[in-house]
Amino acid sequence: MGLTKITKYTERVFECKRENLTIRGTEYRPQGESLPAIIVSHGFMANQDSVREYAKAMAEDGFCAYCFDFCGGSAMKNQSDGESTQMSVLTEVKDLEAVLAYVESLPYIQDGVVLMGCSQGGFVSALTAVKHPEEVKKLILFYPALCIPDDARKGNMRLAVFDPENIPEIFPCGPMMLGKCYVEDVIRMDVNEEIKGYAGPVLIVHGDQDDIVDLSYSVEAQKAYENAELKVIKGAGHGFRDGQDQTAIGYIRAFI
Repeated sequence: MGLTKITKYTERVFECKRENLTIRGTEYRPQGESLPAIIVSHGFMANQDSVREYAKAMAEDGFCAYCFDFCGGSAMKNQSDGESTQMSVLTEVKDLEAVLAYVESLPYIQDGVVLMGCSQGGFVSALTAVKHPEEVKKLILFYPALCIPDDARKGNMRLAVFDPENIPEIFPCGPMMLGKCYVEDVIRMDVNEEIKGYAGPVLIVHGDQDDIVDLSYSVEAQKAYENAELKVIKGAGHGFRDGQDQTAIGYIRAFI
């Protein structure tokens, strides 16, 4: 994908459906009628605001860029429908598939889309890429939360502690309430077996001071993929700050 640096793009709200739920997000569209596209997915408890700057940076580089709120996936302002107690990694895969289908239906989008995701959004993007290898041309994972199945088996998922042999129907996870499906959908999952089916180019960016998702998960994921590169940002935790963000965006630009 040859890209020309763009400074102007238009911004609009978009909507699409997953079953009876409405997904709402934002499109950043440069000028042009045959544009490459990228969909950027946010992490657990977050919303599209947390990845908006990545989408804008990609729009400046000539991509038609999309970010959105997962259904029931935010502990804060959520523009999409859905309850957190009905959200799981697999429902978020369905959300992303709906957004992917919507983006591909637009007349000004080239064939093939780049998926990018942060934390849980990275895990979701990786699972979605396996299901749609023809549509997903490249995959970008920032500190992907590939630890989620292991955490479920331990009964300790970030701010939620429970008995994995007796999963409650609804349980608190910090400011968010989760449902049994959040655990059940991943507890038997072998992460690297699930993701390795995607053969396209993959970029993984992870901090070596991440205390939520250990760097070792990305090291193992790189081995599982056929065509993956791993970039480690020294001193970065779970999420990139200040200059770390610019370093990470530089890795994206070199990869694309």
